[in-house]
Amino acid sequence: MAKFLGLDRLTKIFKMVRQAGGIKNAYMKLYRYDDLKLGTLVGTDKYGNRYYENPYYFYGRNRWVEYADHLNLEYDGSQIPADWYGWMHYKTDLPPTRDGSRPKYKWMADHSQNLSGTKEQYMPYSTTTEKVQAWDPKKST
Repeated sequence: MAKFLGLDRLTKIFKMVRQAGGIKNAYMKLYRYDDLKLGTLVGTDKYGNRYYENPYYFYGRNRWVEYADHLNLEYDGSQIPADWYGWMHYKTDLPPTRDGSRPKYKWMADHSQNLSGTKEQYMPYSTTTEKVQAWDPKKST
């Protein structure tokens, strides 16, 4: 009867709001990610990203990341480290927090996000003169 009246959906909404941390946090999550999901916390990386899983959702949509709060709306997929990337894309079923066989060598570089399109992007310095100059109307007169 409760399922017929839709009360099971209402309890699911209350659980989502409770997991988000209240109505205000649920609204902010809905604003940032356009979605509220209910799932179990699998782990957190050293950058503050939280990874969730819920087998109730479709395969391919049952693992997701909630980016660190300090990023606000400036987040993208390159902010996921390589070890969590493998778990997110179903290359392994063991998250990095439970997989002890992952190698950690001192020569391995720390993860860095892709900075293309930002102020910190790499711009090479050229020592050669330009072959084509832009037209300046003030010089021609």
